[in-house]
Amino acid sequence: MTATGTPYGTIPPSSPQPQRRPVSLPRLSQMRATGEKITMLTAYDATFAAVADAAGVECILVGDSLGMVCQGLHSTVGVTLQDMAYHTASVTRGLHRAQATAWVIADMPYGSYAESPEQAMRSACQLMQAGAHMVKLEGGGWTAPTVRFLVDRGVPVCAHLGLTPQTVHALGGYRVQGKDEQAAATLRQHALELQDAGAAMLVLEMVPAALSAQLTQELPLCHTIGIGAGNGTAGQVLVLHDMLGVNLGKMARFVHNFMADAGSVKGAMEAYVQAVKNGSFPDNALHAW
Repeated sequence: MTATGTPYGTIPPSSPQPQRRPVSLPRLSQMRATGEKITMLTAYDATFAAVADAAGVECILVGDSLGMVCQGLHSTVGVTLQDMAYHTASVTRGLHRAQATAWVIADMPYGSYAESPEQAMRSACQLMQAGAHMVKLEGGGWTAPTVRFLVDRGVPVCAHLGLTPQTVHALGGYRVQGKDEQAAATLRQHALELQDAGAAMLVLEMVPAALSAQLTQELPLCHTIGIGAGNGTAGQVLVLHDMLGVNLGKMARFVHNFMADAGSVKGAMEAYVQAVKNGSFPDNALHAW
């Protein structure tokens, strides 16, 4: 089978690559039980989503980071629910034209869930109808009732602690979270509350490596995904543009440019998957705190 070409690019074919089983929550749990790391990348359109799927990335995050890397915004705060639904639909269309094995997680943007659990459910419905398998929301223990409300109604939820970009102004900038004893205890308490509420995954962003590893051990029902959180988590995520080296700003400490030694975008993604799986990325001495 060959890809159908157009003047504007191609979507990779589903064969001759070996067919893989679609990723599901039970499969992610099985991976964790056997010690296999979970890989996640952001994607915002059909082509990059299809390439990530073909490269073996298990989870694709349609992140509100699109506001910064696609829309040119200074933060994620300006991203709307309509933006997220549009890009989620684009990603899922790309996957269905490829192997369609990746698990798709869509960010719930700023202002789409804080008002009430009912508001969150309405927002989540739009993202699920656009093709998401799971929604992600930022925030501490105050989000636990909303997480439970969504999970009880059949919406899988990924939580997000540590540096939460939607509230970066309240946090005083892009800083490591949970560094002192009190902050670490608070973060731990929030993580346990979110697991108890039914969150199946938890992104830990810019959290000290030792704390992230401890939380991973204490959260058997909630798969931790690190970004700037060391190599002791159940998996890793990076922003697509960062790991391809197309970020024109200062590269964050936790980022590695996988494109530097790759001959193609797919090759860079495959190198990322391999590095996460074999434990060479992230290196706590280079990419964590």
